[in-house]
Amino acid sequence: MDLLGIGILIFGIAFAVLVIFLIKVLSNLTKVLADVDKTVEKLPEQLEEVMNQSELVIHNSNETILDLNEKLRALNPLFYIVGDAGEASRKLSSSLVDMTMSMKRNTEEGKEETQRRDLGGIYGVLALGYYLTQKRKTLKEIKEGNQAQ
Repeated sequence: MDLLGIGILIFGIAFAVLVIFLIKVLSNLTKVLADVDKTVEKLPEQLEEVMNQSELVIHNSNETILDLNEKLRALNPLFYIVGDAGEASRKLSSSLVDMTMSMKRNTEEGKEETQRRDLGGIYGVLALGYYLTQKRKTLKEIKEGNQAQ
């Protein structure tokens, strides 16, 4: 054999190896394409199922929103009442603060007058006497109530 024959023989062997390799690759590709075909065949059914579930979820969401809106409409008057009560309590506390400030000024004026005339001791004695009289009266009433039973 000459060099040309040997070259053709090597080329033939290389081509045969290439063909065997391509057969294996194409065989694997055929299996992959068969699996893809099965998956694509199932796809419309799965898509239909997903669409049905999505439709159900949207329907339930709409019902929930309608129910929530109805309940909020029922609660709106309650919110107005709470707001009105808050406003009324704010006005009441504001007037109480004004009255307290007025009483504080009057008390401070009385305190200043008492200190100016040096009547603090006399008022203290009178307050103590009043307290003791009230205490004695209360004890007497309790005692009479126990004897009546």
